[in-house]
Amino acid sequence: MAQKFKIKKGDQVIVTTGKDKGRRGEVIQVMRSESRVLVQGCNMVQRHTRATQTSPGGIIAKEAPLHISNVAHIDPDSGAATRVGYEVKDGKKIRVARASGKALD
Repeated sequence: MAQKFKIKKGDQVIVTTGKDKGRRGEVIQVMRSESRVLVQGCNMVQRHTRATQTSPGGIIAKEAPLHISNVAHIDPDSGAATRVGYEVKDGKKIRVARASGKALD
């Protein structure tokens, strides 16, 4: 079952655990049904691909999905990991960083 996540495509996140701990990147894709995200430049793996008409094939490096619990938003003020809250401003619900109170949207 798909869930509601506070992380969206295009968000700047920091990896909190694993081999890429501390690395920062932009969320490329959110896989809601699997509770996973693709982060640009993080969790890189090698894939052997067959040559096709559109690509020459060979060994390519690409991002593998990370579990959503292993990434956190980056606080706009301090640059550290932060949790996310919601506020209603001018009748619109926006995401805010819990650490600084700054808007993330």
